[in-house]
Amino acid sequence: MPDTLAPAASATVDPSTERLSMREKFSYGFGDLASCLYWQTISLYLLFYYTDIFGITALAAGTMLATSRSCDAFFDPVIGMLSDRTRSRWGKFRPFLLYGCVPLAIAGFLTFTVPDLGASGKLVWAYVTFNAMMLLYTTINIPYTAMLGVMSPNPNERTTLSSIKFCGAFLAGIIVSATLLPMAKVGGWLGATTVQHGWQMTFGIYGVASIIFFLIVFFNTKERVQPPKAQKQNLVDDVRDLLTNRPWLVLLAATMTFIFFVALKGSVTAYYFKYYVGTQMVTLPSYLPKSIAGTQSWGWESLVSAFNTSNQVLSLIGAMLVPFVARAIGRKVAFIILFVIAIAATGAFYLLKPDQIVLMFAINALGSITGGPLSALMWAMYADTADYAEWKTGRRATGLVFSASIFAQKFGWGWAGGITLILMHFLGFVANQVQTPRSLHGVIQLMSIFPAGVGVLSLLLVAFLYPLNERRMSEIAQDLKVRRAADAASPAPA
Repeated sequence: MPDTLAPAASATVDPSTERLSMREKFSYGFGDLASCLYWQTISLYLLFYYTDIFGITALAAGTMLATSRSCDAFFDPVIGMLSDRTRSRWGKFRPFLLYGCVPLAIAGFLTFTVPDLGASGKLVWAYVTFNAMMLLYTTINIPYTAMLGVMSPNPNERTTLSSIKFCGAFLAGIIVSATLLPMAKVGGWLGATTVQHGWQMTFGIYGVASIIFFLIVFFNTKERVQPPKAQKQNLVDDVRDLLTNRPWLVLLAATMTFIFFVALKGSVTAYYFKYYVGTQMVTLPSYLPKSIAGTQSWGWESLVSAFNTSNQVLSLIGAMLVPFVARAIGRKVAFIILFVIAIAATGAFYLLKPDQIVLMFAINALGSITGGPLSALMWAMYADTADYAEWKTGRRATGLVFSASIFAQKFGWGWAGGITLILMHFLGFVANQVQTPRSLHGVIQLMSIFPAGVGVLSLLLVAFLYPLNERRMSEIAQDLKVRRAADAASPAPA
């Protein structure tokens, strides 16, 4: 890639403590703030957008998402290996943010543009624009995520970085949950004349914001952990190292099932409120703002926006607590305890009635504040598996480790979303129509017991098969510190 701009000189680390500056830590978090303007929309509203706004059937949308996301996921390791082999004055990973942010914004704008075409033409448009957006998202997000493993060699600092990363993600979720539907609706904040026009304008704004946020990361961060000088990049060796990395393999399987846990519920939330909960009378305390205090009628759009926004706010609070909890009881133990609570809260939705709004929000609050830290803990554990591979083999392929992990994430999201829509289709779901009892029961199950069951599987994988605890990682980190110091003092191979 071209090399014309100066690297960020202000990104500093104290070599005596290996601690990053707060400026660099918070700058890194802007990357997930940018990425998740897209990802949170995909997670919360993409299925709803394609069936109820874009205008294709649930079966067509489900098939498209399952096939597209699965195919796109296989592109992830390619970007991981490409970024591992990139050489520039900015490092291996940062250049991808600089050159990819504008094309991603354009692709996002086109994805959420509804063309004036027939059914076949619209489906082609959906396939082309969605896949283009996801390929560009991959091109940025894999190098950005891999930076977590090379900005600091200190496992505790990486846990803090992961926490801040997911604070950015949940902040984006708050923004999307609180603003997307109000901006996109007819006569909403942007004055849209049609809901299709509203979605298009909203993603024009999100795209510009994402460009700014990615550039903040680029100019204020630095890569420090380098592969051993003698390491030769070899595809066969990289893949072999990955497939013999037991902690990574366990975490990969846990990620796929964890993503199913999150995606099943997230994908069906808008349907759950629109078709099952509907408009409800809600009584809130008088000390709240007058616009929502007292007994008022809440439409499904207001309810789902409030539900998703509160979910993201509480997940953000949970993610902020990750460094403290992880230091107190360890990453693995924290993950297990929090996941048990989050699974129980999700399963409880099976018992709720449409008018139990306060209880619905209270249970979701418990699930959000315990579920929010899980992703942050999981990504910090992935950085640990990269260290484990270097310690075990003497080779490091950080980009490949994270790209293959994001492959699992996107594969899980694609199939969870696709399976959700396909199941809804065969249960008799028809968009913008009164649903049958059978269809409604399917929506309730997809909101509760189905994700809870998959969550239990993910929990068991981590609890009984993942071998890296705090003591083990401390030993590995100290050993690698000695090796890296010796490597830095040795002459580069001819």
